[in-house]
Amino acid sequence: MTTVADSWLPLSPGERSVAIEVLVNGPLSRTELARRLDLSAGSLTRLTKPLIESGLLIEVAEAGAPAEVRQGRPSQPLAVVAESRSFIGFKITEEMVYGVVTTLRSDIVARHDRPLTTHDPAEVADLLAEMTEELARAHPRLAGIGIGVGGLVEDRAVVGESPFLRWRDVPLAGLVEERTGLPVVVENDVAALVEAETWFGAGRGLDRFVVLTIGAGIGYGLVLGGKRVPCAEEDRGFGRHWIINPNGPLTPDGERGSAVSLLTISSIRYQVRAATGRDRTYEEILGLAAAGEPMAARVIDEAARALGTLVAQIANFAMPQKILLAGEGVGLMDVAGDTVRETITAHRHPMARPVPLETKVSDFHDWARGAAVLAIQVLVLGAAEA
Repeated sequence: MTTVADSWLPLSPGERSVAIEVLVNGPLSRTELARRLDLSAGSLTRLTKPLIESGLLIEVAEAGAPAEVRQGRPSQPLAVVAESRSFIGFKITEEMVYGVVTTLRSDIVARHDRPLTTHDPAEVADLLAEMTEELARAHPRLAGIGIGVGGLVEDRAVVGESPFLRWRDVPLAGLVEERTGLPVVVENDVAALVEAETWFGAGRGLDRFVVLTIGAGIGYGLVLGGKRVPCAEEDRGFGRHWIINPNGPLTPDGERGSAVSLLTISSIRYQVRAATGRDRTYEEILGLAAAGEPMAARVIDEAARALGTLVAQIANFAMPQKILLAGEGVGLMDVAGDTVRETITAHRHPMARPVPLETKVSDFHDWARGAAVLAIQVLVLGAAEA
């Protein structure tokens, strides 16, 4: 398989700061870049010259804007050469592997999915290697692989525990590196999504930012000072013991009336099945609730109030500038968004500012993109700092 030599690595701390600023916020003029990084014109020239010569940065024309003049010569905005490297991101679920190829700026340029017929770690690694080989044929400038899994990940390399895959202490990064020859980083899937939204999405440029995901489980990520806050208990069942309504439903997963028992797709389906004797998909339940079917409407109303309570409590404690709601369960907002917002208001101080709640309709390729951003970070920041 063809990979690329990292001719512009390693970067010095100063070069890395310039590269990240342009990567995340570019194109940027030299004047603006110097202002953001508090650098003199001479220092900025010294730092950007090797980045331009190596092909990481490029001067671009800014449509409709006059060239900036400095020392008698035109100066055009600097941008990252997004196509200079490609990255693979994988999201592993219980039944599928979702794969994407992204540019250096995390734009998805290809998708490739395969069924997961086994949970044997070696065979899963074989499948990832096969998918990488297939993607590499059309995208030969691969620089790294990111893998997102639901579970506890240690040192961005070992899956310590994954209930969906029934794994314990699986050295997934090493297994895939052996088979592909590419650097591999593994992370909890919610953490990967938070990183992607912080660098390239809804949280870009924000100091305090929260990602809340609802779907197969409930995920939470906190960003302070523009950086994700890592947690040793990451994905140890967030929401399973967060009691929203102590008189709420008891489901196979989560304590009675917990966020998990009220909000996850499996719990919502379980409640409807237990009450009606019929198994419905999540989409069918949302449709029935929207049409006014009593049992579906009751379950969805409880879920909406649980979500509103959870968002309000997060806002009250973390005081974020924005909360991003994502995951495969966000269709709840289309059916019961008004109830969610009313509940948020009811659980906030009357004089509190409205919670900036943004909803992102996402699929598993967005989660895979998040994993690819991990690989981008490792390449730009270096493995020790990513």
